[in-house]
Parts: sequence; structure tokens; C-alpha cells
Amino acid sequence: MLDGPPLAEWLPVSAAALVFLLLAAGIAGWVDAVVGGGGLIQLPALVIAVPQDVATPYVLGTNKLSSFFGTLTASWVYLRRIRVQLVLLVPLVAGAFSGSAAGAAVSRFVPREVLTPVVLVAVVAVAAYTFLKPSMGLEHEPRFTGGFAVVWRAALIGVGVGFYDGLLGPGTGSFFVILLVGVLGFGFLQASVNAKVANLTTNLAALAVYGVHGEILLVLGLAMAAVNMAGGFVGAHMATRRGSGFVRVVFLVVLGILIVKLAWDTVVQFTG
Repeated sequence: MLDGPPLAEWLPVSAAALVFLLLAAGIAGWVDAVVGGGGLIQLPALVIAVPQDVATPYVLGTNKLSSFFGTLTASWVYLRRIRVQLVLLVPLVAGAFSGSAAGAAVSRFVPREVLTPVVLVAVVAVAAYTFLKPSMGLEHEPRFTGGFAVVWRAALIGVGVGFYDGLLGPGTGSFFVILLVGVLGFGFLQASVNAKVANLTTNLAALAVYGVHGEILLVLGLAMAAVNMAGGFVGAHMATRRGSGFVRVVFLVVLGILIVKLAWDTVVQFTG
């Protein structure tokens, strides 16, 4: 294991593996910008391409570095084109940050194998509910206009999804989106804007932890970040131009990928 990689080990991959990782980062940035879930592509790619003697925290830290800059770019594009309500965004972000910190603390005591099947059932239910309600989220029709009604619901969504992100992680952006659509009546496009900013907060919190411990492959992470940003820029522009119907389709595709991943993880856990 690497306890602190020197300069020569910041890019511990072959040229072919680097091309593979850059391609994965670009696709992940695009997916993450549209609806969230880019980590379902980028993190497995890192696990495959980075040598086994590189400690896991370095893989996770490198993934967060790339994801953070991609999400930052997508958030910037969204916020320039779509108005957000600070009365919703502030409690959502605050709740996400605190929930993520709490989830990360609890994750040390809760076995992952207990959580994965539970999350799988939840994701299948969300996918089925979304598929069976084709008009849901196509129009932006907020259900609550009063300040307090919005604030406590947004905070609760932030805490809940943030806690999940700190505890387990896969599909965090998708959970933000579906709760904003289902609970608050947002359109998929407007939900994605708020989900991006909230997810940016959870990524920043995690990145700070890895950065303090020096657990980032800096050269590789920055190279992937540049491509992830490009993917995020293109994805955010496509989403804002094509609207909620386009985002809904990508959302269902991402949920399908998440279901396959979680189902595979569950089978592996129970079959050894």
C-alpha cells in the first residue's frame, strides 16, 4: 500500500489506462451534469485502471477531485440559465453537508453488505414509480410556496440524502432529483439545478478530508478533472436546452445502471 505517493507515483497508470480513465471521466461528467450518478461510471473505472498496490483512499480521493470540478462547472452553467430559490437551496445545502458528515461517521460502524440490498429495493421502487408516472416532473409546479413549508422539507431532503452519501454514496444525485420532484413538485430540470449545488457541497466536504490526508493522485486527478469539466459543461448545456423530458429519460437510464450495479454487489455479497 502507498502511505504517501512521491511525485513519480502521482500518475501510476499506463498510457492506455490513462486514455480509458479520461474517457470515463468525460462520460461521467456528462451524466452527472444531466441528472447525477456520474460516480457509477468514474469510480469503477478508477478501481479497474489504478494498480492494486495503490491504497483505496487514494482512489476515492482522486475520484472526488475529478467529480468536484465537473460538478462545479455544471453548477455554474445551470445557475447562469435557471433561477433558484435561496429559501430552498440554503437549507438543502446545509442539510446535505451535515447529513454527509453524520453518514461518514456512522459508516465506520454499519457493514456495507447490510445497506446494499436495502438501497437496491429503494432504487427499484423509485425507477418503477418514475416509469409508471410519465408526466411526473415534466412541468415545474412547486407544491409549497410558503417559506417555512419549503425550508423544513428542503432541509430534511438534504439531511437524508447527505446522510446516504456519507454512508454509502452511489446515486446520490439521482436521489436528490427524485425527492425534489416527488416531494416538492419540481420539474426534472429545476431539480437537477438544486441537486448539483447540494452534491457539490457533499463532494467538497469529502474532498477536504482526502486532501488534508494527502490521499489524492494529484496529476491523474487533475487530468480527469479537466475532461470531467468538459463533460459537465456539455451535459448542463444539453439539459437546459432540451428540458425536463430529456433529463427524465437520462434519469431512468442512470437508475437502470444503478440497479444493475447494486444487484451485482448484492449477489457477490451473498455468494461470496
